[in-house]
Amino acid sequence: MKKIYLAGPMTGVPFFNFPAFYKAAEALRSAGHEVFNPAERDNERHGTDISTGNVSGCPKQAEAEHGLTLRQCLRDDTAYICEHATTIALLPGWENSKGCKAEHALAAALGLEFIYLG
Repeated sequence: MKKIYLAGPMTGVPFFNFPAFYKAAEALRSAGHEVFNPAERDNERHGTDISTGNVSGCPKQAEAEHGLTLRQCLRDDTAYICEHATTIALLPGWENSKGCKAEHALAAALGLEFIYLG
């Protein structure tokens, strides 16, 4: 069993790309892996689906409506990568996301395995 951090573009993607995150997490879990899904983590932190109604994937809207900040998200995400992940799975379009590029660089520095989803 791998401990997988799921990475993908969110900002500027309709509904923060949560549907793609949910689908990928389900497939990886079905294959027997533990998955840290940042979409699920954001919802857990705020007690609601923060993507609902955010058609443009706008971080300012999420902050105004839910108090979600990029600092919170990256703190949780990078902590999981550093402390638990053995693997990082990347959704299509990751290379166009500043956050994903940072997560990728961190995982590479730690020598983690990569899975490129497509």
